[in-house]
Amino acid sequence: MNRRFALKSVAAAGLVVLVSGCATGKMGGGDIVDVASANPDFSTLVAAVSAAGLVDTLKGDGPFTVFAPTNDAFAVLPAGTVENLLKPENKDQLVDILTYHVVAGNYPASSLVGARGTVTTVQGGTLHVNGTDGVKVDKANVVMPDVMASNGVIHVIDRVLLPK
Repeated sequence: MNRRFALKSVAAAGLVVLVSGCATGKMGGGDIVDVASANPDFSTLVAAVSAAGLVDTLKGDGPFTVFAPTNDAFAVLPAGTVENLLKPENKDQLVDILTYHVVAGNYPASSLVGARGTVTTVQGGTLHVNGTDGVKVDKANVVMPDVMASNGVIHVIDRVLLPK
C-alpha cells in the first residue's frame, strides 16, 4: 500500500540541514549540530553546515528529520565538488543541497518501514521513500536509523542527495 508523507516545507530563513551523529543510534545528548559535531564521521557535513550559515538554525526547536550523509558519502562525489561548494560564492548552492536533506517534523524509522511515498524537503523538493526492503531515500540507503537529537531525528545515509 502506498503512503504519502505530506510535509509542508518550512521555507523561510533556511530551516535547515542535515546533520548526523552518533554511531550508536542512541540519544546524542544535544541538538542536531551537537550530535553531528561529536562524531568525526560527519566532519564534512559539519563544515558544510557552518559554511552555509545554518548552525544557529539547526540548533532551533525543530523538530527536523535529517537524512545525513557521512564523510564517505561526500568522498564519492566528483573530485573538487566539496571544496567548490564550500567557497563563499557557492553558498546558495550549498544551502540548496543541505536543505534538500531535511524535512520538517519528526519521522522515526517506525513511520518509514513498510511504507512507500514521498516527503517534501525544507528546500522544496521531493524525496521518494521506500521502506519495503530496508529504507531507501531516493537512491540512498539508510544505514543507521533513529539517531536521536533533542530537536529531531537523524537517519544516516550512504549517499549525498542532490536536488533535481
